[in-house]
This record gives sequence, C-alpha cells and structure tokens, in this order.
Amino acid sequence: MGHLHLPPDFDETRRYPTLVLSTPGSSVKEQIGGIYASRLAEHGFVALTFDPTYQGESAGEPRDLESPAARTQDIHSAIDFLTTLSFVDDDRLGMLGICAGGGYAIQAALTERRFKALGTVVASDLGRAFRRMVDVEETLEAVAHQRTAQAHGEPVRRDPWIPDSLKYAEEVGVTDSEILEAIAFYRESEFRHPNSTNRLLFTSYGEILGFDSFHLVPELLTLPLQVIVGGRRGATGQYEAGVLLHDLSPATDKAIFVVEGAGHYDLYYKAEPVAVAIGQLADFFSRTLSSR
Repeated sequence: MGHLHLPPDFDETRRYPTLVLSTPGSSVKEQIGGIYASRLAEHGFVALTFDPTYQGESAGEPRDLESPAARTQDIHSAIDFLTTLSFVDDDRLGMLGICAGGGYAIQAALTERRFKALGTVVASDLGRAFRRMVDVEETLEAVAHQRTAQAHGEPVRRDPWIPDSLKYAEEVGVTDSEILEAIAFYRESEFRHPNSTNRLLFTSYGEILGFDSFHLVPELLTLPLQVIVGGRRGATGQYEAGVLLHDLSPATDKAIFVVEGAGHYDLYYKAEPVAVAIGQLADFFSRTLSSR
C-alpha cells in the first residue's frame, strides 16, 4: 500500500520526474517517507512512499517480518508500477533512501538501471548496524531455536524495535541519547502512527545479519549519488556510513553533504535540518533528472 504525492498544479497530461522513497526500519509511509515525499512534491516531483511487504497497510505473512530481500524487491516492484502511469517519465526516475531504507535503496540501485540518480539521508546498512549491536553467534543460535520451535507449532516471537515509551526506557536503564530520540519520535510525538507496531519478528535477524548493501558498491553503484548525513555523530553510525558509501562509490557524479549540528533523528522531522536536506535533494534531483 502506497501514497503518491503529486506536485502543485498537477496536470495528468504532463510527464514528471518521479522519485521512489525507501523508508526507515519500523516506520510506515505516513511518517518519515511522507514528510520527505510531500516536500519533494512541492519542488515538482511525483513521489511514491509505501509500506514494505509484511508491514503497515501492505499485505504479507508473517507480520512484522523485516526482510532485506523483500524490501529490495519492493523497490523494483514500485518502479514497475510507476512505469504504468502516463504522467511518470520513465527516463527521469530517482531513488531516495532514508536510514535503513538507504541500505535497501543502495541494494536496489546496484542493478536497477531504470534509476538515474540516488539520494540518501542518514543511510544505514541494517546488517552492518545489527552486527555491530548484537552478539551475532548468540543471536543466530536463538533464531535457529525459534524457527525450530515455530515449526513444531510454538507461537512466533516479536520483539520491540525500541522501548515502547520513554518511561519504560528509563525504568530499564536506557541512557543512549539516540535511542531516546527514536522513542520520542516513534512512540511519543505527533508522528506516532497506529500502523507502526514497533515490533520485529525475531526470525528476521537471520536475514538481517546476513545482509550487506555496501559490498558491491565499488563495482556496481555507478549512478549519480547524493549522500546527506547529520554532523552530530552517534550510536546509529549514520555519519560514518555516509562517508563510507561516498568513498566506495565509483560514480563520477557524487557528493556528500553534512547538515551541521543535526543528529540522526533531527533529519527525520525537525523543520530546519529537514529543510536543508530537502533543498539539497531538490537541487540534486532537478539536475540529474532534468529533461533530456
């Protein structure tokens, strides 16, 4: 299920440059994707944001599965859909990936030549991030036991992506500022949404821990690239990931832009840093997706 954001004074007889947005893990289309899609539509783009398979209003079982393969295929399918619309210019298609959606956008863009440009905001390779945060061998053993248990009829296991409230986070001793910012955004701000369950199917770890969206970047990510990171570094590693992506890319048209003073979650929704990022992205996509 997706939302198509249209430019002001939209005219169905015209053909527009069009963007696909790949959004953060656990988020739904009404949250970060909706913020960026609506702002980019104001700059003259058609922009599609959607719920991943197994999540939000999209179909698929088991619910709350986070599958890098499925999320990457979702992006290819989004392009398939857009090419059927008369007002979408097939020669001016771009991709924007945010947070974990940045990693999936990179993975899709490695082989999706219908994309003419790629932008990322606080991009993260979820596999690399999780391999850094958890005991990999212990987690994979737990996944193996859980899959066997489910095969024998035991219930599925769903864990929170983040604590469900700031109060609970305080009770269990969470002190990391970025985790607290994530809880504030997803669970206690005006951007909280009922379709965002904050639950991760535990067996997803088996797919996530084996995922690496960066490893073929030096060989295949040749399209124009705009990387946007926040200048304030933190536990998510968004700054370091953005620098690595920029450095690995063999593209001749590539740039990295630092939003000074902004942290990871500031670039989700706070007015000033988001406006800076949107301005940079609008200029980039306007140039790379210009009429040929």
